[in-house]
Amino acid sequence: MVEMDSAMLSRLLTSLTLGFHIIFATLGVGVPLLISLAEWIGIKRNDPYYTLLARRWSRGFVVTVAVGVVTGTAIGLQLSLLWPNFMQLAGQVISLPLFLETFAFFFEAIFLGIYLYTWDRFKKPIYHWLISIPVVIGSTMSAVFISTVNAFMNAPQGFTMVDGILTDIEPLAAMFNPATPTKVGHVVMSSYLTSAMVLAAITAFMMLRGKNGTYYKKALKLTMTAGFIFAIGTAMVGDFAGKFLAEYQPEKLAAAEWHFETKGNADLIVGGILDEENEEVKYGLVLPNFLSILAHGNPSAEVMGLDQVPEDEIPPLFIHYLFDGMVGIGMYLAAITFFYMLALRLKRFNPGNRWLLRLIVLAGPLSMLAIEFGWIFSEVGRQPWILWDILRTGHAATTSDHVGLMLILFLLLYIVLGTLCVIVLRKMFHSNPAENELEEIAKAR
Repeated sequence: MVEMDSAMLSRLLTSLTLGFHIIFATLGVGVPLLISLAEWIGIKRNDPYYTLLARRWSRGFVVTVAVGVVTGTAIGLQLSLLWPNFMQLAGQVISLPLFLETFAFFFEAIFLGIYLYTWDRFKKPIYHWLISIPVVIGSTMSAVFISTVNAFMNAPQGFTMVDGILTDIEPLAAMFNPATPTKVGHVVMSSYLTSAMVLAAITAFMMLRGKNGTYYKKALKLTMTAGFIFAIGTAMVGDFAGKFLAEYQPEKLAAAEWHFETKGNADLIVGGILDEENEEVKYGLVLPNFLSILAHGNPSAEVMGLDQVPEDEIPPLFIHYLFDGMVGIGMYLAAITFFYMLALRLKRFNPGNRWLLRLIVLAGPLSMLAIEFGWIFSEVGRQPWILWDILRTGHAATTSDHVGLMLILFLLLYIVLGTLCVIVLRKMFHSNPAENELEEIAKAR
C-alpha cells in the first residue's frame, strides 16, 4: 500500500494541478498560431470564412486563457508551499526562466487585448493581423521558458554543488542544458498538434450534426493540414527525445521499454503485461532490434538495462503503458491527418465521409490524452528524483499536515472552473452560431 504522507499528498496535488493546467496551457500555445494563420489566409484570399474563423477562435481562446491564468498561479504557489526544499536548493537557478515565462505571458496578454479590441479598426486588415504575431510569439515563448525549467530538473547543470548548496550559478547554462532542445521542441510541437486536432474535432462534430457549409469545410481543411504538418514535426522531435533518454536518462528509457538486461540488438516491446517477479512480458508485440535503433540509430547498439540500476532508483514500471499510449496516439494522429490529406487530393475519396469525420472527432480527446500521458511519463519516469541525481522527491516535499485539505479544496476549485469553462464556451457559440455571423457579413458586403 502507498503511504499517504505529506510527500505523497504533495505529489498528488501537484499532479492534479498540472494535469488540469496543461489542458489550457496546451491550447494557449497552439490556438494563437491557428488564429493567426486563419486571419492571414482570409486577408490573402479576401475570404470572409477564414477571417470569421479567426474571430470566433479568438473569442473562445480568451476563456481558456482566463482559466489557464488561475491554474498557472496555483502552480506557482504550490512550488513554494509544497516543495520548499526544492525551491531552497534550486530556486536561484530556475528564477530566470520563471521570470521570463511571466514576462512572456504579460507580453502575450497585452497584445491579445489589443488584438481583440481592434477588429475592423484599420483600413488595411493586414495591420490587425500583424498584432497577432506578438501573441503567437508570447504564447510560444511562455512554453519555451517553462519547459527549460522542466529540462533543468531532468538534466541539471550550470552550478557547482558545495556542501549541499548550489554555488557559482550560471542561469543561461542551466536553461540551455542537454534536455532543453528535445523538451522544448516536443512541448511546443505537440501543443501545436493538439490544438489543431481539438479544433478539427469540434469542426468534424458540427459537420456530423449536419453543418456542412463552406465555413466548416474550410475550418476542417485548415486544422487538418496544420495537424498533418505538426504530427510529422512531433514524431521527428520524439525520435530525438528517445536518443536523449538513451544518453542522459537510460534508467527512464529502460523502465519505459521494460528492458531488464543490458545488451545489443535490443528489442522494442509494444503493449504486453509485465510479470515483475520473473521480469517477463506476456502478450507484448516484440519488434526485433528496434530499441537499439530508437536509442542509438544502430540495430546492434548496446542499450543499458535495469540490471545496472540500483533497485531504489528504478522508476515505476507502469510508465511503459504511458509511453506506448503517447506514441500510439501520435501515430493515430499522423495517420488520420494523412488520410484526410489524401482524400483532398484524390477525387474518389470524400474528405467529408462520416466515418472519417468520426475518426477526426475521436482524435481531439485522444490528442489531449497523449499530452497528459506525456507529462505523467516525463515526471513519474524521473522518480525517485525531483532534481535528477541530486535531490529526491521525498526529501523535497513539505512536512505540513494540511496538504490533504488543500488537495480537496483545489479539486473542488478545478471542478468548478472546468464546469464554468464548458458552460461559457457552449453558450458563447450556441447562442451565436457561425451561420448568423456569415449572414451579417453577407449583408455588410
